[in-house]
Amino acid sequence: MTQICYEPIGLLFTPFSEPSGTPIQPCGAGDTLGRAELRPELAPALEGLEGFSHVILLYHCHRAAAFKPKVRPFLDQNEHGLFTTRAPARPNPVGLSVVELLAVEGSVLHLRGVDMLDQSPLIDVKPYVPQFDAPPGVVRTGWLADKAQDAPAKKADERFS
Repeated sequence: MTQICYEPIGLLFTPFSEPSGTPIQPCGAGDTLGRAELRPELAPALEGLEGFSHVILLYHCHRAAAFKPKVRPFLDQNEHGLFTTRAPARPNPVGLSVVELLAVEGSVLHLRGVDMLDQSPLIDVKPYVPQFDAPPGVVRTGWLADKAQDAPAKKADERFS
């Protein structure tokens, strides 16, 4: 396989400077505000984004621990295969968060519901579209079936940093 290299398009700014205590998903971030500052030359690429209430952020988990094939996720005491979790200790530590878009000012996105560490390198921004991103008929959520509802109350600890 060939190597793939990405250049960050900007940085994410949030109140979370340490992994411990950071929300584990946007649903646990509540009204926490943050912003994405994209490179200024990318401002034209944001044209029309203000018409969307939410965006998908893809970012590099720059303080993640090394890859582990099995992990004990924040929502369970048992180990699971990494790819059945959203733990950041991945071969490619890419984070994904769906957050509320409050405003677009030039090359800056003002956001609510941020759950990532401060100064995480931003890889991409996509509009959230429920018809595309929340498929009907999803009925199986694996080991998370009786645990996902606990995510808003959970905070990260040091296990993946």
